[in-house]
Amino acid sequence: MSIRSLGYVGFGAPDPAVWLEYATRIIGLMPARACAGEDWGIPMVPGSGPASAGSGVADDGTVYLKMDDWQWRIAIHPDAENRGIKYIGLEVEDQIDLEEQVAKLNEAGFPAELGTQAQAQARSVTGIAFTRDPSGNAIELFYGPVLDRKFASPLGMEFLAGPFGVGHVNLLTSDHLEDAQNFYTRVLGFKLSDYIHFGGGNVANFYACNARHHSVGLLKVGGAIGIHHLMLEVTSVDMVLQCLERVNDAGIAITSTLGRHVNDNMLSFYMRSPFGFEVEIGFDGRLIDKDWTANQFVEGDIWGHRGLDPETIARNIAAMPQT
Repeated sequence: MSIRSLGYVGFGAPDPAVWLEYATRIIGLMPARACAGEDWGIPMVPGSGPASAGSGVADDGTVYLKMDDWQWRIAIHPDAENRGIKYIGLEVEDQIDLEEQVAKLNEAGFPAELGTQAQAQARSVTGIAFTRDPSGNAIELFYGPVLDRKFASPLGMEFLAGPFGVGHVNLLTSDHLEDAQNFYTRVLGFKLSDYIHFGGGNVANFYACNARHHSVGLLKVGGAIGIHHLMLEVTSVDMVLQCLERVNDAGIAITSTLGRHVNDNMLSFYMRSPFGFEVEIGFDGRLIDKDWTANQFVEGDIWGHRGLDPETIARNIAAMPQT
C-alpha cells in the first residue's frame, strides 16, 4: 500500500498565539473546535463540550487549526528552540496497512514502531506509528482521523483539502537528497511527478501520493535543511488575491511575487510566516492520474514568482531564525 495524503503537520514556535492570529486573520483558517486529545463531551448536552471551547488553544499553549472537515490540520507547539517543522502526518488506509508500513520501514533500515492508543488520541486519529526520514524529520503514519465537519473560515476562505490532504510541504534536504528520494518513493510509495535542475547542484523534485500534483517536494539548495514552505490551496483566484491584499496591508514580507508555476500550474504567491518558513497560498493546482509520467522542466514559472531563484531562496533561508 502507499500513502493516501499529507494529513497534518506540526510546527514549533516560541509563541503559538502569534501564529493563531496570523492563521485566522491573514490566511483564514479556523481555530479547532476541539484540541487534539480533548473529550468532546456528550452530544446535545450543553456545557459538556471540550474545555478549549473552540479557541483552538490547548492547556500547554499548542494551537490547533482547522481547514476542512477534519478536526485539525495544522498544529503550532510552544518551542523556543525548534521553530521549524516538528512532524509530518501521512495518512494510510487502515490498521493492516499501518502495520505493513512499519514492517516495510524496518526492513528498509528506517526504525519504525507502532504507537499507543494514547499517542493516537493525542493526534485525533485511530492508529499511529512513528519513524524519521533521512533528513531527521519526524514522520507519523496514521489512519482514521476524527471528522467534526462545520468548518467556517473567519474570512470566508475555502481550502482544497479533504482527500487531497493539507496541501504540500517542500523540504530542504542538504546532502540527504538521494536517501530522502529513496525513502519517500521506494519505501513509502510516493510517485515522482516532476523535477528541475537549477545548476550548481541545486535541484527540486516533486512527489505525489494522490491526484494532487505533489504533496512533498524535496529540494537541495546549498547546505540548507528543514522546511522551505507549506502550500495551502484555495478554491478561487479571488481568495488568493484577497489574501495577498491582507498580507500587504499587514506589512508581511512577500518572498515570491504572484505568479504561475510551470509544473503544477499553481497560481500563487509566497509570504514569510511568523518565526521563519514560508507559506504559499495558491489556486488552480494541476491534478494528475495514474497515467501521469514524470517530466523534467527547465524553468520554474510561466510568469511571475520573482524571488524563487536559488540565490534569493538561499538568502531567504539564511535570514530565517535559527533553530
